Amino acid sequence: MTRSIRLLGAALGALTGLGLARPAGLLLGSPQGDFSLTPSGALLLAPWLVAWIVVGLALLPYLTLVPAGRLFRGAQEMSTAEFIAAVVGLLLGLLMGLLLGFPLARLPAPWGTLLPVGVSLFLGLGMVGLTVAKRQDLLGVVETIGLVRRPRDAAAAQAAAAQAAADQGAQPTIVVDTSAIIDGRIADIADSGFLYGTLVVPRFVLEELQHIADSSDALRRNRGRRGLEILNRMQRDSPTRVEIVEDDAPGIPEVDGKLIALAKTRGRAILTNDFNLNRVAELQGIRVLNINSLANAVKPAVLPGEELRVRVIHEGKEAGQGVGFLDDGTMIVVEGGSRFIDRDLDVAVTRVLQTVAGRMIFAHPRVD
Repeated sequence: MTRSIRLLGAALGALTGLGLARPAGLLLGSPQGDFSLTPSGALLLAPWLVAWIVVGLALLPYLTLVPAGRLFRGAQEMSTAEFIAAVVGLLLGLLMGLLLGFPLARLPAPWGTLLPVGVSLFLGLGMVGLTVAKRQDLLGVVETIGLVRRPRDAAAAQAAAAQAAADQGAQPTIVVDTSAIIDGRIADIADSGFLYGTLVVPRFVLEELQHIADSSDALRRNRGRRGLEILNRMQRDSPTRVEIVEDDAPGIPEVDGKLIALAKTRGRAILTNDFNLNRVAELQGIRVLNINSLANAVKPAVLPGEELRVRVIHEGKEAGQGVGFLDDGTMIVVEGGSRFIDRDLDVAVTRVLQTVAGRMIFAHPRVD
């Protein structure tokens, strides 16, 4: 496609150069008033045509492919109502420009040629913006006239609204971050049915995962390979649908920035374990599903006064403290537990501290 556009640009550039040869020849002071076929004329004509061919090669793709790409991406991000409103606004604007163009065309040159085109473009673009911004009000006017009818019965209207909401939310889309794939728990969560909808893995996330799998560091390499294996198994066996998509944000180099841009423009949630990405996304109003937050939420609740049995592993930061862990990984700090290292101990909970990193339990040895 790009090659064809460039060839067309070269041809148009050559034709433009030939068309401007006479004015340029006069401007350059050619004796014949044109690029003649004499040797001296050919020496002038050859670089002139080459220059216009280069201009056509360079400009035509920029004037066609770049706007077309932006228009396509914008159309993808528009809702159906916005698209219909934009088309209606464009047609109304062009119609108004056509009506105003007849009297303007009677003006002397060059205004009789330039003003009708300029007014049509201005009205077309202006009406597009106006109809898209006021689409809800316009829909109300159309309903009042009677061109469009909604269910008059309140129950029917409620049912229709509920059905539309259900259809819209039937398949929510969740963008998956690299950290959530490497973590490994995403597969078990998906198998349990807690993740409802479609998990979307952008191509740039897959490339980052492959880069980690090719790392020279053994630990990073193993994590990356495990992430690729988990992703492959989920695509094959998981009840949750997993898709690899080509969506990208070309102007943003960082993976986290790309994820936030995609989630924001497409109205998607982000599944991650990255604390910083979590906070930045929440600040921008994006829904975030954090696996660590889910893990903390499903841990059994522990209240002050409850008794637990824990094995003291090592000393704590403060003098006399001992540290142990529950089966779910929760840290227990035992006051006066340093003398019970490598021993199982019955303790009584004194307080529970919940932090962004997880839960920490403070206890003391149970007194019989």
